[in-house]
Amino acid sequence: MEVDRSHRAPWQRTAAGAGLLGADGRLAPTIFAEMTALATRTGALNLGQGFPDEDGPRAVLDAAKHAIDHGRNQYGPGRGAPELIDAIIEHQRRFYGIGLGRGDVLITAGATEGLAATMLAYLEPGDEVVVFEPYYDAYAAVAALAGAVLVPVPLTAPDFQPDPDRLLRATSPRTRMILVNSPHNPTGSVFSEETVRHIVRIAERRDALIVTDEVYEHLVYDEQHVPVAAFQAARERLVSISSAGKTFSITGWKVGWIMSTPERIAHITAVKQYLTFVNGAPFQPAVAVGLRLPDEHFQTIRDSFCRKRDILTRGLRKAGFKVNDAMAGYFVLADAAPLGIDDASALARRLPELAGVVGVPLSAFARPSRRDLRSTMRFAFCKSDDTLHRAAEQLAALRGVELEPAR
Repeated sequence: MEVDRSHRAPWQRTAAGAGLLGADGRLAPTIFAEMTALATRTGALNLGQGFPDEDGPRAVLDAAKHAIDHGRNQYGPGRGAPELIDAIIEHQRRFYGIGLGRGDVLITAGATEGLAATMLAYLEPGDEVVVFEPYYDAYAAVAALAGAVLVPVPLTAPDFQPDPDRLLRATSPRTRMILVNSPHNPTGSVFSEETVRHIVRIAERRDALIVTDEVYEHLVYDEQHVPVAAFQAARERLVSISSAGKTFSITGWKVGWIMSTPERIAHITAVKQYLTFVNGAPFQPAVAVGLRLPDEHFQTIRDSFCRKRDILTRGLRKAGFKVNDAMAGYFVLADAAPLGIDDASALARRLPELAGVVGVPLSAFARPSRRDLRSTMRFAFCKSDDTLHRAAEQLAALRGVELEPAR
């Protein structure tokens, strides 16, 4: 029987969904890989990718060393280390007043695996997945792998809150899932309570799952994070996902978790166990230590990142960018239009030469049709204060550079 070559293989669907498959069928690197390589080649300060250049709390690091030295180096339980599951249960009660049982939690290889396992567990070809654009590229990649259709709802400057009417129009009887990333990457926005309630009502109307990505939950700077799980009406259709990497500056450990009903946890485990099976045996008890740190440690982490945000924001504004205030997360958005530039992709490739700094164009997180994002860049401030001060000084040099005028 002859194979239909017009049918895309799973890897092709995945790459195409993430915008990495050219018309000629060739794979392109992600924008993060490209910009990191550019930073390495030029010696520029890398503010393109969201990983800290400083380690997290000493108590957490020491706990991982202790676990390694005391035999926690083999396969652990499939659902995750019991002390980490218990720490997550305590964390949810302590910070949000949410009660969970052990059957409500599954440990994953970071939030990204949690998202992938959840989407692959529930999406079928032709199902629709509502996302808020710009969006984390993994959403599009995994939806495409599952054969689902991504339906973006635009977020626009300056507040990056979804328009309720547009959100409602984006749904249909085929809507299977609504992905809620708040605190939001890459915009740094936090969805309002009114927005969350609207999402819950729409999910009820369409009988859709709500899947949350809350990895920046402890990095909200001007208010407290309120998870979707705090809304009772959402809980029966909710899969909540978070991780330790961003909070504790341990992004390489890849320890995340899923919280849902025991039935859904079982469904997702059926997929997850054939992805990584288990992961990070010595890191899981160390993350448990982190989640049990006193409140003042979480406040110190938040204050530190808030300070870093302000250093970079001031530098970008001094350089002539229009900068949106980041309410949360690791990133600030900087519009280059006041500098006479309407193509942030071109600027990103020239910036190492012009200022010795690397960022990424915001357009990498959206469809090509989002022309309103074309002139905006995303910069990471999860770096040392020294790195950020140097970046701010170097960016200031753009004031005196003759740049290509906007077209």
